[in-house]
Amino acid sequence: MTSQKPIYESICLIGLGLIGSSIGLDVHKKNLANHISGYARSEKTRQIAKKIGFVDSVHESAADAARDADLIIICAPVGAMDSIAAEIAPVLKPGATVTDVGSVKQAVIEAIGPHIPQGVNFVPAHPIAGSEKSGPESGFAELFQDRWCILTPVDTATPESIEKLIQFWNALGSSVEVMTAKHHDSVLAITSHLPHLIAYSIVSTASDLEDVTQSEVIKFSAGGFRDFTRIAASDPTMWRDVFLTNKDAVLEMLGRFSEDLSALQRQIRWNDGDALFDLFTRSKETRSNIVEAGQDTDAPDFGRIQIGDKE
Repeated sequence: MTSQKPIYESICLIGLGLIGSSIGLDVHKKNLANHISGYARSEKTRQIAKKIGFVDSVHESAADAARDADLIIICAPVGAMDSIAAEIAPVLKPGATVTDVGSVKQAVIEAIGPHIPQGVNFVPAHPIAGSEKSGPESGFAELFQDRWCILTPVDTATPESIEKLIQFWNALGSSVEVMTAKHHDSVLAITSHLPHLIAYSIVSTASDLEDVTQSEVIKFSAGGFRDFTRIAASDPTMWRDVFLTNKDAVLEMLGRFSEDLSALQRQIRWNDGDALFDLFTRSKETRSNIVEAGQDTDAPDFGRIQIGDKE
């Protein structure tokens, strides 16, 4: 599948890991831009990106990569966005659009927004796609197919720039939802951030048990624990930044979860089978709704093969 004509003349990718490389591969595949420039802090990453070829030019500074670009996509950890935005601000051309792929949005707006010059559009975005793998070699063009991308535009962004970015993400295979940054951060706190926090905690607890050896934890990992370890294998830098920059929403959801966990503890202690059965039934229905919405498969994929590995 190729686009009839490019959506943007030039796209700049700042950060060339899983998300950046996947965007580059799909943009090339579908001819969505005439040129892709790229920058990564690591020289090794820049060389790998050049070798794979998902960018047309690789630069040694973010400013050089962003110069004259029509769409600048910052694919870096949230904690690095302030300094990146400050560096590229002087070279952004009027009419360009700056966006990102961070999984928190209010903190991104606070980090990037003050640096955006007048006449440049700022449209924060969050493609809800990824895996526990990282690095440019982990990218694949189908990453965004049949996924969601959330946009949280600031007031100064033009309707035309927002519509064009929606068209771009649609071309990458994603459905697009527009909402406020605050609402996004609340939704993602329960659907993504809290599950990751729980996964990190459970894996840590299992590793610290004095009466269970590390070898037994690995050897007898059942499906549930194995799925937790898959989530807990995600990029530590990214998730550290997520929890520190979305802490209010995460702490609110963590408080609610703690209350529900205490109720569950009481139900088990007092042999309340009816309450447990009701909880498990409602949870199973939620899982069925996720499958029906096309956000996962009901196949007995006990090994949890990733999309990018099915080749």
